[in-house]
Amino acid sequence: MAELTFYTNPMSRGQIARWMLEEVGAEYEQVLLDYGGSMKGAEYLAVNPMGKVPAIVHRGRVVTEGAAICAYLADAFPAAGLAPRDDDERAPYYRWLFFSAGPVYSAITNRSFVCHTEHRQRVMAGYGHYEQVVDVLDRQIAGSDYVCGTRFTAADVYFGSQIIWGTQFGTLPKRDSFAAYVERLAARPAYRKAKGIDDALIAGMQAQQ
Repeated sequence: MAELTFYTNPMSRGQIARWMLEEVGAEYEQVLLDYGGSMKGAEYLAVNPMGKVPAIVHRGRVVTEGAAICAYLADAFPAAGLAPRDDDERAPYYRWLFFSAGPVYSAITNRSFVCHTEHRQRVMAGYGHYEQVVDVLDRQIAGSDYVCGTRFTAADVYFGSQIIWGTQFGTLPKRDSFAAYVERLAARPAYRKAKGIDDALIAGMQAQQ
């Protein structure tokens, strides 16, 4: 039995965790869950009471939330070299990992729900406003190849997934910096392998409908 169990649905943010699992080369047992059914069942709620995916259980330890899973796996599998090596990498690593999990996610979600912050609300909203978040992302990626500079790390898996999906589904605008970054990420063997697995699972699910 594998030491790591991965709970997911291929049509979810579980794709982020799978990509990270492939990056670190971890062996894992996959548990596929369906929305509204097994994802909300008692067995899985004992793992994640939110009834959301992804989640992993590694040696009896539960980790949920995509950004946390990426950071945890980078530390749990140090041979992959995806955790920050020194303070110069550690600062941007955590900064942009949490920026993408917080302000970026909030700004995109609120915009998708047609919730726009007015001037007074922007003082209270952690992300300010959508356009500001996009410009910050643009400047960051335009200034370096990866989150920590020239070296790919676990932060790029989560940060990059936000940009890959955002530009694919139109929740982020087309920017030259985004396109170049996505191209670098999509060329990674682990990304291609993970994407191929989830695409095949999605195709199988759709064929059964």
